[in-house]
Amino acid sequence: MRGLSASRVLAFSALVSIAGVAAALVAQYQFNVKPCPWCVMQRGIFILIAVVSGLGWILQRVGFARVLALLLTAALGVAGLVAAGYQHEVASKLASCDMTFADRVLTALDLEARLPSVFMVTASCNEAAAYSLLGLPYEIWSGALFTLIALLSLLVLKRRATGRR
Repeated sequence: MRGLSASRVLAFSALVSIAGVAAALVAQYQFNVKPCPWCVMQRGIFILIAVVSGLGWILQRVGFARVLALLLTAALGVAGLVAAGYQHEVASKLASCDMTFADRVLTALDLEARLPSVFMVTASCNEAAAYSLLGLPYEIWSGALFTLIALLSLLVLKRRATGRR
């Protein structure tokens, strides 16, 4: 754990979040994996993590900016895990995910109209549940990545709080 630093965790979080969105877009456009509202919401959370952790990495010399970025990255990681968990446990079993929280957020932010190539919903949650990668549903992979991001951010924050950098 000696190599675990705020700078490395922030850079890692930004890069793997971008990679997660890129993987989702490749799955969508190359392998016809259609996203549901909860899938698209997770893309948005990954993009937010990339922006927050990227800014934290850029501004790493400013102590409070680094700590704030780690806190926000951890919180967004938890939010992403909750979204992935909800998609897997609840939304995937619904005939329609219209007007669920994810659908309302996407509609309120008008993301489909602003950037349809990334945020266009083309499947119901029930339909999206049929897709898997290496035998696991996509939301499980997404949830694992959100968990890793949140845990690493929290570990660095704990080390800072106990005086071990």
